[in-house]
Amino acid sequence: MPSSLSYSLAGKVALVTGGSRGIGAATVRRLSKDGAAVAFTYSASGEQAAKLAAEIESAGGRVLAIQADSADVDAVRAAVAETANAFGRLDILVNNAGILVRGLVDDYDLATFDRMFDVNVRAAFVAIQAALPHMQSGGRIITTGSVTAERSGFPGSSVYSMTKGAIASMTRGLARDLGPRGITVNAIQPGPTATDMNSSEESRALTKPLMAIGRVGEDYEVASLVAYLASPESSFITGSALTIDGGYLA
Repeated sequence: MPSSLSYSLAGKVALVTGGSRGIGAATVRRLSKDGAAVAFTYSASGEQAAKLAAEIESAGGRVLAIQADSADVDAVRAAVAETANAFGRLDILVNNAGILVRGLVDDYDLATFDRMFDVNVRAAFVAIQAALPHMQSGGRIITTGSVTAERSGFPGSSVYSMTKGAIASMTRGLARDLGPRGITVNAIQPGPTATDMNSSEESRALTKPLMAIGRVGEDYEVASLVAYLASPESSFITGSALTIDGGYLA
């Protein structure tokens, strides 16, 4: 193994969309701990974003919180530009912003359908387009998908599952587009994880018996996979949708 390979992200710059809460916030913390300067976007959680930024700064990290609605194409592009302008480069893009609105197909609102697609899929594509002019060989693009791309599991998740299936498919295509430029593109597919999206006791009670290890995941566990994919150690992994689900799909 070449001695240059390292988990350290010192000198690297990352942008994490949807980074103020849950898996996004855990990813911001982990990438910062590994040495990267980290920008992150948030939509409505301004107080949480400020607390997270203060936490990173107090630990000696370089951080930038950017308010941006991922459904707004111009806001997504502006967030990428602001990150590159603030830190002088962009090496790692983590498309983590996502929403989940359940509903049966019979009366699912099309405006909600469109917003789910805009935030979960289009925003990732737009951010990647905007990031590429700033990325060099060795760049890393990581998008948060879901195990629902493989198994919806419960009624009312068809639209969310569709968006996450699109992420897996897009990841494979983009890996082909960007491989010759030395940029890897991967997705992670978390299973049930202790976040706001899976916060109710009822939801966790339903999923716990389905977990091979008998518990739901923690946000920092998912962030560890993101950190690995962002590191030089992962240079031979691209076009993959990597499941991290405690055996939910086993």
